[in-house]
Formats: sequence, structure tokens, C-alpha cells
Amino acid sequence: MPLSSSRAVRGALALLGTTFLLAGCSRGLPVPPPEPQPSGSAYFACANLKAQLPERVLGNGTTATTPWSSLTTAWGDPAIVLRCGVPAPAALTPTSQLITIDGVDWFPEQLERGYLFTTYGLSLNVEVAVPSAYSPEADALTEISASIAETIPAASPPPSP
Repeated sequence: MPLSSSRAVRGALALLGTTFLLAGCSRGLPVPPPEPQPSGSAYFACANLKAQLPERVLGNGTTATTPWSSLTTAWGDPAIVLRCGVPAPAALTPTSQLITIDGVDWFPEQLERGYLFTTYGLSLNVEVAVPSAYSPEADALTEISASIAETIPAASPPPSP
């Protein structure tokens, strides 16, 4: 069931807020895996993506996440957070502007303290939350997009927003 646009943005803000507040307070950064979690081939595609992602993004090394999941990865403090297998953004419409980096289309949503980018046109949606500390936030996508293009196939048939 798709989330309302405001609910999705509130959820992303909560994720970023939790990231900022708890990054130094535990053994791993709390990052909730997407719900419902992908199963079967989708889960393996996300696991394959995680294995192909760069060790560093914008000069930041990976940050442990809790619970550990093949569906989540994070870098730095404040954390750049990737989640694989998320639902399509509720705010995405046929007239939404996308940005394309290394053959991957991204739908950007400005948050209070950064951006949430979600892939479009792939068999699985991948989202990347980038805090404003890394402005321009889309620069993080230049280091992640090639791995996504190599591991997540295009949707067939292409999705309609």
C-alpha cells in the first residue's frame, strides 16, 4: 500500500533525524530495512548490490547499521543511508523531474535537512538519503549509481509514475 507523500517525507525525515541523533550512541547506526522486505530474487539483487557498493562515498567509509541487513548500507557521520527494495515514492508523478547519473534515473525529494533520492525505472527501487552536510547532495549519487546500474536490472515493462 503506497504511503501518502507527507507520510513518506515524514518517514524520511525521521530516518535522517534518527541518523543524526544516534550515529555515535551505539555499535551500529539504526537503519530500518524496507518493509515489506524483498523476497527471493529481489533479496538476492539487493545483497548483490550491497557487495558491489563502494567502500567510500564522498570520502566517508562505511558505517555499521543495526539491524544488519543486505537491504541497507550507510557511509559517514552524519550518515548517507542507502535502502534497497523500497516502495515507489508517493510524490512521483508523470511530470516529475528526474536526474540521470551513470544511466540511473533518480527522483529527488528535498527534505528539511538534505535530500532523499529514489531510483526510477529499475526492477527494484533504491533510495539514498543524503544529509545537507554533503551539499550538493546529488554528488553522492555519482559514486553509487554505477554499482546500481550494474546490479539492478531495468523494470520490464517500464513503470508508470
